[in-house]
Parts: sequence; C-alpha cells; structure tokens
Amino acid sequence: MWVSAGILAVAVIIVIKEVPYLLRKRLKKELLVFSILLLFGTGLSIAQGLHKDIPNPMDRIAFVYKRFSDFIFSFLT
Repeated sequence: MWVSAGILAVAVIIVIKEVPYLLRKRLKKELLVFSILLLFGTGLSIAQGLHKDIPNPMDRIAFVYKRFSDFIFSFLT
C-alpha cells in the first residue's frame, strides 16, 4: 500500500512540474504522449511494487521466432 502511495505521489509531482510548461507552450501532442507514457509507467510501477506478475514482451517475440527458426532449420538439415 505504501509503495503505491509513494509511486502516485512521485507521479503527481512530475505532473505538477511538467504539465504547466506543456500547456503554456501549447504542446498538445507532447502533452498527450507524456500523459500516456506516464500513466503506463505508473501502472507498471505500481504492479511491480505490489509483486504482480508482469508479462515479458520478449517471451511472445521469442515464441514466434522460435517456431520460424525451427521451420527454417528443418530445411537446412
């Protein structure tokens, strides 16, 4: 619980520091990307802080390429 509160507190501090500058400069696209990345990163950090199992994207990529490499290797041997 304290980990989540700490992560949210840091995220709020980042928002307080960065968002006024982006609004003042009228950087709407950058603000959208900033918001999405901050929400994604905050969510992943909270999940990791709560010891939840976070899937690794490399596992799926390796699964696809392993089948492909096995298929190609079968022709070469």
